[in-house]
Amino acid sequence: MISKIDRVYRKYDAFVRICQGDLFEDFTYPVWTSIEDGKIRIVELEIPFLFILTQDCDLESDHRNRATPSEKQDAHLHHILVCPAYPGEKVKKGTHLKDLDLKMEYQNSNKWNEIIKNNNPRYHYIPEYEDYNLTDLAIDFKHYYSIPRDILYSKHGDHYKASLNELFRESLSHRFAYYLSRIGLPEFRCEEP
Repeated sequence: MISKIDRVYRKYDAFVRICQGDLFEDFTYPVWTSIEDGKIRIVELEIPFLFILTQDCDLESDHRNRATPSEKQDAHLHHILVCPAYPGEKVKKGTHLKDLDLKMEYQNSNKWNEIIKNNNPRYHYIPEYEDYNLTDLAIDFKHYYSIPRDILYSKHGDHYKASLNELFRESLSHRFAYYLSRIGLPEFRCEEP
Protein backbone atom coordinates (compact mmCIF):
# COMPACT_ATOMS: atom_id res chain seq x y z
CA MET A 1 0.00 0.00 0.00
CA ILE A 2 1.31 3.46 -0.93
CA SER A 3 1.12 5.98 1.87
CA LYS A 4 -0.13 9.45 1.08
CA ILE A 5 2.22 12.37 1.57
CA ASP A 6 0.12 15.50 1.66
CA ARG A 7 2.98 17.92 2.14
CA VAL A 8 5.61 18.79 -0.41
CA TYR A 9 7.81 20.43 2.23
CA ARG A 10 8.86 19.83 5.81
CA LYS A 11 11.13 21.63 8.28
CA TYR A 12 13.74 20.04 10.47
CA ASP A 13 13.31 20.56 14.20
CA ALA A 14 17.05 21.12 14.63
CA PHE A 15 19.85 21.60 12.11
CA VAL A 16 22.18 18.62 11.89
CA ARG A 17 23.43 18.76 8.31
CA ILE A 18 22.55 19.97 4.84
CA CYS A 19 20.30 17.50 3.02
CA GLN A 20 19.33 16.94 -0.59
CA GLY A 21 16.16 18.92 -1.23
CA ASP A 22 16.93 21.68 1.27
CA LEU A 23 15.58 25.03 0.11
CA PHE A 24 17.51 28.23 0.76
CA GLU A 25 15.97 31.69 0.27
CA ASP A 26 17.58 35.05 -0.64
CA PHE A 27 21.04 33.61 -1.16
CA THR A 28 23.84 35.91 -2.34
CA TYR A 29 26.99 34.37 -3.72
CA PRO A 30 30.11 35.87 -5.37
CA VAL A 31 30.75 34.41 -8.83
CA TRP A 32 33.86 34.68 -10.98
CA THR A 33 32.47 35.80 -14.34
CA SER A 34 35.45 36.78 -16.50
CA ILE A 35 39.02 37.97 -16.74
CA GLU A 36 39.45 41.50 -18.04
CA ASP A 37 42.94 42.96 -18.50
CA GLY A 38 44.37 40.25 -16.27
CA LYS A 39 41.90 41.00 -13.47
CA ILE A 40 39.24 38.62 -12.28
CA ARG A 41 35.74 40.08 -12.48
CA ILE A 42 33.46 38.95 -9.67
CA VAL A 43 29.77 39.75 -9.35
CA GLU A 44 27.35 39.12 -6.52
CA LEU A 45 24.77 36.65 -7.73
CA GLU A 46 21.44 37.02 -5.96
CA ILE A 47 19.53 33.75 -6.03
CA PRO A 48 15.93 34.09 -4.79
CA PHE A 49 15.65 30.37 -3.98
CA LEU A 50 18.02 27.44 -4.40
CA PHE A 51 17.63 23.74 -3.90
CA ILE A 52 20.40 21.38 -2.83
CA LEU A 53 20.85 18.71 -5.53
CA THR A 54 23.89 16.76 -4.32
CA GLN A 55 22.88 13.19 -3.48
CA ASP A 56 21.85 12.80 0.15
CA CYS A 57 24.07 9.75 0.71
CA ASP A 58 27.10 11.88 -0.24
CA LEU A 59 25.98 14.70 2.04
CA GLU A 60 25.46 12.25 4.91
CA SER A 61 28.87 10.59 4.35
CA ASP A 62 30.55 13.99 4.28
CA HIS A 63 28.90 15.01 7.54
CA ARG A 64 29.64 11.71 9.28
CA ASN A 65 33.28 11.69 8.10
CA ARG A 66 33.87 15.23 9.34
CA ALA A 67 32.12 14.55 12.68
CA THR A 68 34.39 11.56 13.37
CA PRO A 69 37.80 12.51 12.01
CA SER A 70 39.80 9.69 10.50
CA GLU A 71 43.04 9.22 8.63
CA LYS A 72 41.24 9.38 5.29
CA GLN A 73 38.90 12.04 4.00
CA ASP A 74 37.52 10.21 0.97
CA ALA A 75 33.98 11.19 1.89
CA HIS A 76 34.67 14.92 2.16
CA LEU A 77 32.75 17.11 -0.25
CA HIS A 78 34.41 20.29 -1.43
CA HIS A 79 31.42 21.69 -3.33
CA ILE A 80 27.69 21.10 -3.24
CA LEU A 81 25.54 21.15 -6.36
CA VAL A 82 22.59 23.55 -6.25
CA CYS A 83 19.96 24.70 -8.69
CA PRO A 84 18.17 28.06 -8.54
CA ALA A 85 14.40 28.25 -8.36
CA TYR A 86 12.30 31.23 -9.31
CA PRO A 87 8.76 32.35 -8.51
CA GLY A 88 6.44 30.78 -11.05
CA GLU A 89 4.97 34.08 -12.20
CA LYS A 90 8.43 35.40 -13.14
CA VAL A 91 9.29 32.25 -15.10
CA LYS A 92 5.95 32.47 -16.91
CA LYS A 93 6.65 36.09 -17.88
CA GLY A 94 10.29 35.35 -18.78
CA THR A 95 11.57 37.90 -16.25
CA HIS A 96 13.22 35.54 -13.76
CA LEU A 97 16.74 36.46 -14.92
CA LYS A 98 16.06 40.16 -15.44
CA ASP A 99 18.64 41.09 -12.75
CA LEU A 100 21.32 39.43 -14.90
CA ASP A 101 20.17 41.47 -17.93
CA LEU A 102 18.80 38.32 -19.57
CA LYS A 103 15.42 38.24 -21.25
CA MET A 104 13.90 34.79 -21.23
CA GLU A 105 11.07 33.36 -23.30
CA TYR A 106 7.49 34.20 -22.30
CA GLN A 107 5.63 30.99 -21.48
CA ASN A 108 2.17 31.15 -23.04
CA SER A 109 -0.68 29.15 -21.48
CA ASN A 110 0.16 25.92 -23.31
CA LYS A 111 3.87 26.10 -22.47
CA TRP A 112 3.16 27.09 -18.87
CA ASN A 113 0.76 24.16 -18.46
CA GLU A 114 3.54 21.83 -19.64
CA ILE A 115 5.84 23.30 -16.97
CA ILE A 116 3.19 22.95 -14.25
CA LYS A 117 2.68 19.28 -15.21
CA ASN A 118 6.47 18.75 -15.22
CA ASN A 119 6.32 17.77 -18.88
CA ASN A 120 8.99 20.29 -19.93
CA PRO A 121 12.38 18.65 -19.25
CA ARG A 122 14.11 21.99 -18.60
CA TYR A 123 11.92 23.02 -15.66
CA HIS A 124 10.75 21.37 -12.47
CA TYR A 125 7.62 22.90 -10.98
CA ILE A 126 6.78 22.87 -7.26
CA PRO A 127 3.39 24.27 -6.17
CA GLU A 128 3.01 26.98 -3.56
CA TYR A 129 2.88 25.99 0.08
CA GLU A 130 1.10 28.55 2.22
CA ASP A 131 2.05 26.95 5.57
CA TYR A 132 5.67 28.01 4.97
CA ASN A 133 4.77 31.15 3.03
CA LEU A 134 6.26 29.74 -0.17
CA THR A 135 5.11 30.78 -3.62
CA ASP A 136 5.05 28.30 -6.47
CA LEU A 137 8.56 27.73 -7.78
CA ALA A 138 10.05 26.70 -11.10
CA ILE A 139 13.55 25.26 -11.04
CA ASP A 140 15.47 25.99 -14.23
CA PHE A 141 17.80 23.02 -14.85
CA LYS A 142 19.80 24.96 -17.40
CA HIS A 143 21.27 27.07 -14.58
CA TYR A 144 23.05 25.24 -11.78
CA TYR A 145 25.98 26.04 -9.54
CA SER A 146 28.57 24.35 -7.42
CA ILE A 147 29.01 26.21 -4.13
CA PRO A 148 31.75 25.43 -1.60
CA ARG A 149 30.42 23.21 1.16
CA ASP A 150 31.66 25.42 3.98
CA ILE A 151 29.92 28.49 2.54
CA LEU A 152 26.57 26.68 2.43
CA TYR A 153 27.00 25.46 5.99
CA SER A 154 27.93 28.95 7.21
CA LYS A 155 24.84 30.47 5.58
CA HIS A 156 22.38 27.71 6.51
CA GLY A 157 20.95 29.41 9.60
CA ASP A 158 20.19 32.66 7.78
CA HIS A 159 18.81 31.23 4.54
CA TYR A 160 17.26 27.80 5.20
CA LYS A 161 13.54 27.88 4.43
CA ALA A 162 12.33 24.25 4.23
CA SER A 163 13.13 20.83 2.75
CA LEU A 164 11.41 18.74 0.13
CA ASN A 165 9.94 15.50 1.42
CA GLU A 166 11.71 12.37 0.16
CA LEU A 167 9.40 11.51 -2.75
CA PHE A 168 9.55 15.04 -4.10
CA ARG A 169 13.33 15.32 -3.78
CA GLU A 170 13.72 11.96 -5.56
CA SER A 171 11.55 13.24 -8.40
CA LEU A 172 13.64 16.42 -8.57
CA SER A 173 16.88 14.41 -8.57
CA HIS A 174 15.73 12.06 -11.33
CA ARG A 175 14.46 14.86 -13.53
CA PHE A 176 17.70 16.85 -13.12
CA ALA A 177 19.80 13.77 -13.96
CA TYR A 178 17.62 13.15 -17.01
CA TYR A 179 18.05 16.74 -18.16
CA LEU A 180 21.83 16.53 -17.86
CA SER A 181 22.02 13.15 -19.62
CA ARG A 182 20.12 14.20 -22.74
CA ILE A 183 21.90 13.52 -26.01
CA GLY A 184 21.42 16.00 -28.82
CA LEU A 185 20.95 14.21 -32.11
CA PRO A 186 21.72 15.88 -35.41
CA GLU A 187 18.91 16.75 -37.75
CA PHE A 188 18.67 14.32 -40.63
CA ARG A 189 17.65 15.73 -43.96
CA CYS A 190 15.96 13.47 -46.41
CA GLU A 191 17.23 14.21 -49.87
CA GLU A 192 15.21 13.53 -52.96
CA PRO A 193 16.64 10.65 -55.04
